[in-house]
Amino acid sequence: QVRVQESGGGSVHTGGSLQLSCTASGLTSDGASMGWYRKRPGKEGLQGVACISMSSGPTYYAEHAKGRFTISRDRDRQAVYLQMNSLKVDDTATYYCAADEEVACGSWVTGFRYSGQGTQVVVSS
Repeated sequence: QVRVQESGGGSVHTGGSLQLSCTASGLTSDGASMGWYRKRPGKEGLQGVACISMSSGPTYYAEHAKGRFTISRDRDRQAVYLQMNSLKVDDTATYYCAADEEVACGSWVTGFRYSGQGTQVVVSS
């Protein structure tokens, strides 16, 4: 059974930084993809953020994340990290970590098979 767990959310002011962490226990494929998506308050739907292959596959960044967010991985720990810099009020959301052993990275990270419970990020002006 795969279990995904996020941590690291919090509250910051505009321009600040946060790092989110995620571990996925129970993955059996070395080629799994892990990433992040978010649900913003008052906005419909889920929004992909970033995704990284745990092997050598593609890395994905949504347009809103490019240049500000960096995703990284620790294969040994089955962990991924999301470094978020230059945060904006619009980044306020619940951030979910997700994993899938059969799908490559892309904007469809919102539909990955396994997701965590989410961690809150609040950015205030």
